[in-house]
Amino acid sequence: MLFLVNHISLTTFLITSTTSIFFIIFALQTQNMHYKRILLKLSGEALMGDQQYGIDPVRLKEYAEEIKQITEKGVEVAIVIGGGNIFRGLSGASSGMDRVQGDHMGMLATVINGLALQSALENEEVPTRLQSAININEVAEPFIRRKAIRHLEKGRVVIFGGGTGNPYFTTDSAAVLRAIEISADVILKGTRVDGIYTSDPEKDKLATKFDFISFEDVLQKGLKVMDTTAFTLSQENELPIIVFDMNTKGNLLKVVSGEKIGTKVNL
Repeated sequence: MLFLVNHISLTTFLITSTTSIFFIIFALQTQNMHYKRILLKLSGEALMGDQQYGIDPVRLKEYAEEIKQITEKGVEVAIVIGGGNIFRGLSGASSGMDRVQGDHMGMLATVINGLALQSALENEEVPTRLQSAININEVAEPFIRRKAIRHLEKGRVVIFGGGTGNPYFTTDSAAVLRAIEISADVILKGTRVDGIYTSDPEKDKLATKFDFISFEDVLQKGLKVMDTTAFTLSQENELPIIVFDMNTKGNLLKVVSGEKIGTKVNL
């Protein structure tokens, strides 16, 4: 009987010690990271790679590897993806389609992209959950704020699909809204350009890049970072935005580590 008690006590001690060591290691990993919880915003077009339409498997794998790097450092990652590589509601409306129906199609496109990224991340052995703002229970979990936060705390990547669930709102607005709801430290907007410029650097060779810029200056200069609704919501909630080149290998880790990559928009 005494042996049994001692055995149980020893087992309990070992489990407690192992758990404590795990959390110590996890804490040491996150200490080196400038941001603990991030919202990564990716455009649907980014998933096309060099293609004209759809999803490029090579680009998808590259993104999954980049995201895996930061999750291994203990960073909590939430993601919002656009659907422009498949369908854009505004474009449909300009062709005579009902805007609400067009936006609903766009929301479904973001879920398709979310499923693709979820699969790519799971192939890299990164536990991932897809939550949708529109009910597609056979495909994705419904968006529940507390459940999303719990997933993040357990080290799972959470992809938010379906936009905000409402027409007339962009995925930029969805990204800012979800970032605020999960108390993210920052929004990282991954693009094919390495920051915010005075004008489009792909069209104007004299365009100069900002390393830092305030929300007010972005609005005054008429610079296009996000749509006005999303940008104003971020400003009102004092949520910084970093625009950076997601297609350069290692950039995501550098940004999360606090290196001066891209352009930071702050108060």
